[in-house]
Amino acid sequence: MKRVIPVLVLSVAGLIPVWRYEPSIGTTTSTPSSASTPSVEAVATPTPASTSTDASSSAPSTSSKKVVQGTAINTDKGTVQVQVTFEGDKISTVSMLQQPDHPQTTAAVPVLIEETLKAQSSKIDTVSGATITSDAYVQSLQAAIDAKGA
Repeated sequence: MKRVIPVLVLSVAGLIPVWRYEPSIGTTTSTPSSASTPSVEAVATPTPASTSTDASSSAPSTSSKKVVQGTAINTDKGTVQVQVTFEGDKISTVSMLQQPDHPQTTAAVPVLIEETLKAQSSKIDTVSGATITSDAYVQSLQAAIDAKGA
């Protein structure tokens, strides 16, 4: 009987954080660059968003910039979509069109972009604590790289 009361009290104390836990609601935020993107139907599959070339027709194709959007990947945390700018065959910039409104994602995005620019491919490590977002980022990035080649 002496052990029953401490066991009950400690059991309740251990369950209180579980009862109070609020999972993320899966909302997404869009970065300011998403205002200029095409409709949702256009981004459901990897397609070139725009292509700009130099005014002179004799310019080599390696100096042209090509902007490609990756596929929008739905996750438990929210939607992830990237936009990649290529200068020739080199990835020059990567931006997030859609990302989950989650603290781990906010912290992971700059790391993912930096790793992408270093690796010049989608073969990058996931960010600890943001594995779901990292995996979706890699999928969307690979879709953009594949669409660039098409």
